[in-house]
Amino acid sequence: METLGRTGIWVRYSNVGQEAARELERLGYSTLWLGGSPSAGLDMVDPLLEATDTLVVGTSIVNIWTAPATSVAESFHRLEAKYPGRFVLGIGAGHRESNADYRKPYEALVGYLDQLDQAGVPMQRRVLAALGPRVLDLARTRSAGALPYLVTPEHTRSARARLGSGPLLVTEQKVVIDAQPDRARELGRERVAPYLRLSNYVANLRRIGFDTGDVTFPGSERLIDALAIHGEPETVADGLRAHLAAGADQVAIQLLSDDDILPGARALAHLI
Repeated sequence: METLGRTGIWVRYSNVGQEAARELERLGYSTLWLGGSPSAGLDMVDPLLEATDTLVVGTSIVNIWTAPATSVAESFHRLEAKYPGRFVLGIGAGHRESNADYRKPYEALVGYLDQLDQAGVPMQRRVLAALGPRVLDLARTRSAGALPYLVTPEHTRSARARLGSGPLLVTEQKVVIDAQPDRARELGRERVAPYLRLSNYVANLRRIGFDTGDVTFPGSERLIDALAIHGEPETVADGLRAHLAAGADQVAIQLLSDDDILPGARALAHLI
């Protein structure tokens, strides 16, 4: 896979349209990662690619429990035919608490990748939502690389060491552009706290150095400040650059805002 550039934007697929995609491309963001478990049809991707010239769109992530591999493969080939090289398929195993069919996620991921292989989806055009060592190893051997979510530069550093120098590493980071710490932290906690009810994220946060007090709902101040970095644009940009310095190829910026993400995107453009 060719380089995706240093900065991308992570946004729920239902919260971005063609006009926003065009502006993000003009601002210099190279990739738009669509969260919220897009459906297997990936119909929301076509308009975004149609509206832009060079922007890459990726999924972060397609949930393997709700999106059949054969249907996802068909969607991949449709997008590849219309917009060659501009779509990246991100897949992941979701959460035990959210998916009724959840079972042995590692084995399920392997089986899903087998089906994508059979359907002709190239290994170098897919990435895995990988947090722990075992799935990071799978991302290294069966995909272009890893797309970890809700992590710190410390995790980025360990993930890069696990992946080695070749595979892609794209790290999601939440940010709040607001010079008022209490207000920014309140918004950050609102968006981070729900993840503390999901066992895989809690286990990973413990693995990278947070203790029981940090990860107990609704999260310690230390945890919120690390997972939703905040401040003036220059301060936030420093936090984003920390992921790149730790070994990320790209940082996928999730702008936390009560309404429009574009003012924040404009403020950060060209700072990283």
